[in-house]
Amino acid sequence: MRIAIKNMVCDRCMMVVKQQLETLGFRTDEVVLGSAVIHPELGAEQLSAIGSALKVVGFELIDNEKNRLVERIKNLIVEKIHYTDLSDTHINFSTHLADTLQKDYASLSRMFSESEDITIEKFIIQQKIGKVKELLEYGELNMNEIAWKMGYSSSAHLSAQFKSITGITPSQFKSSEQGSRKPIDKI
Repeated sequence: MRIAIKNMVCDRCMMVVKQQLETLGFRTDEVVLGSAVIHPELGAEQLSAIGSALKVVGFELIDNEKNRLVERIKNLIVEKIHYTDLSDTHINFSTHLADTLQKDYASLSRMFSESEDITIEKFIIQQKIGKVKELLEYGELNMNEIAWKMGYSSSAHLSAQFKSITGITPSQFKSSEQGSRKPIDKI
């Protein structure tokens, strides 16, 4: 049985979910961002126990199709931005989401906005800026390299977008000891 889980955004999340499920006595065949395949089949009582165990560690079971789809959109975006080198793909997110989910992008966008009070485009930008902050904190890449890696047309475009979202320039962020970077699941 596949269960949908909210707030999974990284490998560590998948590990924690797997541990929680196995602690409850379930065999996990697959744990990926946003879902897990477990055995045996679940009754209402077992589903409730899983929901309670996951809530303790910051996750939630997703109980309806609309919420599952919104969470899947988030997970696809997070996967691409945080785990893919965007310089190689120069991805069109609307096409990627529509093709992967086999739904019209306009309806996906409308559903996402209604559910999250933010557009998909703004969510993508927030995720990209979060990743840029991470890369700036690491200090291994210069702005041109970060812009290329994140799929921006130029470092000037990245800098302008960074400032419009954060209120400061990337160099101001880098020189300040910000430490206020939000975890992926809080963006």
